[in-house]
Amino acid sequence: MVSFSQYPVHRDPSPARSPSRQGILVAKESFLTYFIILDLTWFEVAADTWVDEVLREPFWPNVLVGLNYGPSPNMSQVSFPFPELLGLNSITIPPEPRLNGDHENLLSTFSLYVSVISLLSVAYAFSPVDHYLVNCGSHSAGTSDLDHRVFIGDASRFLTSTLTIQLESTDSKLTSPSPFYSTARAFDHPAHYAFPIRDRGTHHLVRLHFHPFRNNYNDLLEAEFHVVANGFLLLRNFRIPKTDNFPVIKEFVIPVASEELKIAFVPSGRSKFGFVNAIEVISAPQGLIADVAQLVDFEKNERVNGLLKNGFETVHRVNVGGFKVTPFNDSLWRTWVTDDDYLVSSDGSKEIHFGGRIMYQMGGASREVGPDNVYNTARVIKSSGDLIPNGNLTWLFQVEKGYSYMVRMHFCDIASVAAGMLYFNVYVNGNLAYENLDLSYMTNRLLASPFYADFLVDGDSSGNLVVSVGPSNMSLPRAVDAILNGVEIWKLNNSMGSFDGEVCSDFVWRSWRRVHAGVLLPLVAAVFLLLSVSVFLQWRRSGAVAWSRLPVDVSEADLKSGNHF
Repeated sequence: MVSFSQYPVHRDPSPARSPSRQGILVAKESFLTYFIILDLTWFEVAADTWVDEVLREPFWPNVLVGLNYGPSPNMSQVSFPFPELLGLNSITIPPEPRLNGDHENLLSTFSLYVSVISLLSVAYAFSPVDHYLVNCGSHSAGTSDLDHRVFIGDASRFLTSTLTIQLESTDSKLTSPSPFYSTARAFDHPAHYAFPIRDRGTHHLVRLHFHPFRNNYNDLLEAEFHVVANGFLLLRNFRIPKTDNFPVIKEFVIPVASEELKIAFVPSGRSKFGFVNAIEVISAPQGLIADVAQLVDFEKNERVNGLLKNGFETVHRVNVGGFKVTPFNDSLWRTWVTDDDYLVSSDGSKEIHFGGRIMYQMGGASREVGPDNVYNTARVIKSSGDLIPNGNLTWLFQVEKGYSYMVRMHFCDIASVAAGMLYFNVYVNGNLAYENLDLSYMTNRLLASPFYADFLVDGDSSGNLVVSVGPSNMSLPRAVDAILNGVEIWKLNNSMGSFDGEVCSDFVWRSWRRVHAGVLLPLVAAVFLLLSVSVFLQWRRSGAVAWSRLPVDVSEADLKSGNHF
């Protein structure tokens, strides 16, 4: 961020008439409309402040009547991001806005800044460096899903194994949300996919799509297999649950330092085959995973570093107090389910739905961290009188014991009437994780501005993970006393690089070789035995011809004299 005072302001000497205050305010309103259209909330907020400063006397009246000016006291306090990126070396203000009738001509004064913001809207839009969408088992050059994303067939790219088969559903009753779920890549030997990586040294999203179906050769519900990716064991002895809840999508966020991301599917010894319908590999946006989180347990509450060296598996992603958010409404194509199945204590709570704009700020939570549809809904505890409620809002999630979990809680004050009125406590597994959380302080006293907090916890023997929010000793009467907008829970890999059991990826490969060696050795032994018997029989037959039996009536004297022959 730099100050406008670093750049010279040039004045055109042509005279201009001083606009009315009303005309200026109308111009401001129209100018801000550009930011709304461009969907740049942070710039909208910044521009609101900037325009208020610039329109304040004496700067604009002096400019418009042709008086000398340079960087004004007001302008010198206004910052603008990345001017070098835009080649912004100076600011030139047009000579005369010609306000005949109102704000339309005054808008020309701001044309430079609208152009700047347009450029920045492109610069700030998330565009992943690596972005692979693969329709497994298909020859198609492109298959669009319901979210208008194009998945390309794996027959010509990415798949590096030849011992696989393409399957297509023959089940006329198959109902799937996307067309690529009617095809699959099946294998009875390890199948390998290789994805070139340009954005090395960063985390990548890996999504594996499974939608079992029947055809003339296989029932994919019987498949069982392992999945390995660059040394991480993602899935072990994975079998699709026999339910109607299809497709099953497994999402991981793993660090990739090499030039390739290699994903291997290895059949287990029981089913001897596996399958996959689709694969996504996407560069994770910067800041999606933080290196620091707050460790919370019954003994301590402290900050820990070094999370970026880990991989993460998405276990739960919940939109609190709102509707289901589909990939079409998420810039990272995620699904956020409703919190109804997890909410266990909600006495006195309310659902809040916000119709205004979510104020994303630079350096804060972005749309890639959480979309608008998560931050514009919430559950709150709100006191209606002087008595502050005693209860908490509580959610319970099932997790696998023996792993560490990162809990991300999303907050956005869309319920308070003014900043500085919301204070509450945050609990994880019954332990105080954050006392007297003040969202106004975290968001520079801006309402409807998102904030998130990451907490690191260990899954206990119960298999439950509990999060709660509730009033604190600083909560105010007749105000909102607690709020939560969303929850995400990720499983961290264990010390062996596994998300599924106390084994490493090498164990999978050794098991595969051992199983197939166990099948191969008896075959080799049988072949060797058959060869041995064959050689022996050949030897017996050849021996019978070369050595004739002697006549029984031949004496030793005859043999010596040769009279018998």
